[in-house]
Amino acid sequence: MSRIIISCAVTGSIHTPTMSDALPYRPEDIADQAVGAAEAGASILHLHARDPENGHPSAQAAHFMAFLPDIKARCDAVVNLTTGGSAIMTLDQRLEAPLAAEPEMCSLNMGTMNFALYPMAARYETWKFDWEKPFLENSDDLVFKNTPRDIEAVLIRMGDERGARFEFECYDTGHLTMLKHFVDRGLVKTPIFLQFVFGVLGGMAATAENLTHMKRLADHYFGDDYQFSVLAAGRAQMPLAVMAAGMGGHVRVGLEDNLYIAKGVLAKSNAEQVAKIRSLVEGVGRTVANPAQTRELLGLKGVAHVRF
Repeated sequence: MSRIIISCAVTGSIHTPTMSDALPYRPEDIADQAVGAAEAGASILHLHARDPENGHPSAQAAHFMAFLPDIKARCDAVVNLTTGGSAIMTLDQRLEAPLAAEPEMCSLNMGTMNFALYPMAARYETWKFDWEKPFLENSDDLVFKNTPRDIEAVLIRMGDERGARFEFECYDTGHLTMLKHFVDRGLVKTPIFLQFVFGVLGGMAATAENLTHMKRLADHYFGDDYQFSVLAAGRAQMPLAVMAAGMGGHVRVGLEDNLYIAKGVLAKSNAEQVAKIRSLVEGVGRTVANPAQTRELLGLKGVAHVRF
C-alpha cells in the first residue's frame, strides 16, 4: 500500500494543564515533545502555543517563536501551524504567528461550529491554574467562528501570498461542501490534504460509519485530487486511525487530541502515541513517510522558505 503520513498535534488548545502532567506548555517542553514525536515517526508537527506561565492557549507570535527555531534546528519534520488557535480568539489573533513564521503548512477549519468542552470540567475537583475551570465551563456558549469570509482571508493571506499548503480540518459533512465551493472558485489548489475530525462535541461523532461516509463524499467531490487523514478525539483515537490506515488514508495522533495511551493510562509523551500508531499502521502493511516524502506528496514549498 501507499506511504502513510503520521501527523502529531503536540499540545493544542483544548486540554488544560490539570488534565495531564505530560501536556507541554512551556516552550522548551513543546520543542522537546515535538522533536521526540518526529524521531518516533511523525513527519508533520501540528503546533499551537501556550502562555509559558500558566498554560493558557496563546496566539502570540513571540510564544511560537520561543520554540519554532529550536524545532527547526533539531529535526526536519514539516511544521504545520494552527490558524484555528482557540475559539476564544479573533481571526487576526489566530493569524499573528502564521503570518510571521510563514510555515510550509497551516491548518484551516472549514466552518463555523459549536465547540463544546464543558463536560470535561466535571471530571476534576482541583485545578493547577484558575483559568482552567471557567474556560471549560463557559464553552457551553462558545462558537468557533470561521465564516466563508474568514476562510477566504486565510487562503489568500497564507496560501496565495505566503505559499503555505493546508490541512483542511473537516468536522462535519458540510465542511466538505464548503471546501468544494472554494475549489470551484479556484482558491484551493490540488493536491488537497483533508483532515477528518471526529469526536468534538459540536462536530461528527467518532464512528466508523461517519468515517466511511466522509470518504464517500470526498471521493464524490474531489475524485483523485486529495489525500485524507483522520484524527479522533479521546478513546476513538487509535481505532479510527487504524481504520483510516486500512482505507489508504493518513493518521494524526497527539496530546491535543487524546491524553491517553490506553484505557485509564495517561500517555507519557506525544512520542509514545506516535510510536504506538506507527507500530499499528506498519502492522497493516503501510510504510511510514519521512519528511522529504511527505513534502513531495503534499507539494510543500520546503523548509528553506519559512521565516523561523
